[in-house]
This record gives sequence, C-alpha cells and structure tokens, in this order.
Amino acid sequence: MLYSRCVILAASLALLAAFLHATWNIVVKQTGDRFLALWAQFVFAGSLAFIALVGWTLFFTPPNIAWWWSIFSGCGHLPYVMLLAKAYDKNDFSLTYPIARGAGALSAAILGLIFLGDNLSALSMAGIAVVIFGLWVLVSGQPINNIFPALGVAATIGIYSVVDAYGARNSDAVAFALSVFVSGATTITLWALVTRAKELKTFLAAEWKPAAFGGIMSISGYSMVVYAFSLAPVGYVATMRESSVVIAALAGWKYLKEDDHKRRLASAMIVVVGLVVLVVGR
Repeated sequence: MLYSRCVILAASLALLAAFLHATWNIVVKQTGDRFLALWAQFVFAGSLAFIALVGWTLFFTPPNIAWWWSIFSGCGHLPYVMLLAKAYDKNDFSLTYPIARGAGALSAAILGLIFLGDNLSALSMAGIAVVIFGLWVLVSGQPINNIFPALGVAATIGIYSVVDAYGARNSDAVAFALSVFVSGATTITLWALVTRAKELKTFLAAEWKPAAFGGIMSISGYSMVVYAFSLAPVGYVATMRESSVVIAALAGWKYLKEDDHKRRLASAMIVVVGLVVLVVGR
C-alpha cells in the first residue's frame, strides 16, 4: 500500500512538472537567441536555488547533498542547453520537443536499468516501446541532420537523469535538486562568459522578465521530478514526465501555428497510449 501511494505521488508530481516544463520551453522557443534565453533562465533558477539552500542552512541544519553528483549533473546540463538551443533553431517546437523528451525517457529508462538496478515490468517496457513508436511516426520522413541535435538532447537527458536519480536517493532529494540548479547555472555561466561575455548584460536587461518566469517554472518542475525519482524507478518517472509532448503538439498547432499538426497530434496520442500502458504495468 505504501509503495502504491509513493508511485501515485511520483506520477502526480511528474505530470505537473510536465506542464511546467513544456511551458518554459515555449518561452525559450519564442526568444530570438535560444542559448542566451536558456542561460538567463538558469541564472534566475540557480540564484533562487542558492538563496533557498543558504536559508535552509542558516535557519535549520545544513542539508545532506551529494555534491559530487550534483557537479556531474551540472556539467551535463551544459551540452543539454547547447544542443537544445541548436535544435530549436533548426526545427519546429512540436517536432523538436517530442523527439528530445521521448527519446530522453527511453535513454533514462535503459540507463536506470543498467546502472541503478531499477525494475520495470514487461508491460511497462512495452509501454515505453509504444512511446518510441509514437516518436517514430513523428520523425519519419524528416532529414536525419535536422533531428540530430534533438537526439543529442535526449542522450544528455538520459545521462543526467540517472545521475540525478542516484544523487537524490543518496541525499535529501529536494536539496539535491536545488544544488543541481546551482551547479548547472555555474557551469553554463562559465561557458557563456568565455564565449559570449559582451552580450550577457544586454540580453539579461532586455529579457529578464521571461527569464525569471522560465526560471521559476524550471526550478519548481525539476524539483518535483527529482523528488519523484526518490519514490519510483527513474524510467517510470522520466516517461510520465514526457506527457508534456502532448502539450507541445497542441501548443505547436494552436499557439505557434506550426504545420503538419495532424501527424504530430497522432504521434502525441500514441505516446499517451504508451504512458497509460506504462502506468498499468506498474
């Protein structure tokens, strides 16, 4: 009974995080310079996380954080940001987002089985396979060079999801999630200072409102996911989170006015079926 309640809580957190995640990605897609938009979001999210950790330490006790794993995750977020910005430059939101998130769930599930000893039933694995079929429907006919950046994003998602799951399970999950934002903001900012230092102040002054909005949504949603990692297998949580692909398909069609909406919506519905199978399999 307790395990079932944990799984239900993990699923609820992952679904809410999916909505928040899709929303801030739409904000990034609509920004002219996507890398700087992602950098600015991490600056705000990392600053909020740092303040929260300082307050936690001063008013309570220093939280238990697996800092080495947090640093590894922060380093992994740099290629994630770079590839995601490139992917949004090359393709529609309703194409890039489902590829990155769906394939990311698959890689997270496989790496979780290999490195974390997670257990997924045969039916759950079948659900993941249905999700992947839905993604195949989406990308069929697309030039392979156009989807490489999104697949690269998926690979980084799988890697840092496993790192985050291990860190969350071996420290305070919420504190670890906050520390990942501090590490990620530090890593991405160092790279931005080396490569685009002259543009940072001007961009932040002009785009601080959407950056702050995205940063708050990002840190809220990711904290939910990392806490969910401590309650259920990483493949289960990561795949539930990818219900955001449905939001992406609808937003791309109705809000961003992107083409090929019938196939993209059909792909999203197949992904939903896979998610239902995954949940039933648990």
